[in-house]
Amino acid sequence: MSDTDSEADHLDNVEDGCGCAEVWEHLSAERERTASDD
Repeated sequence: MSDTDSEADHLDNVEDGCGCAEVWEHLSAERERTASDD
């Protein structure tokens, strides 16, 4: 695995070709999920 692969792991569940709004929604949901796990 290269550094580039590990840097993009947080985008594994984002569909190819989606727009920035979809990426933002995905990242926000992941952030909320991890915050509730703490």
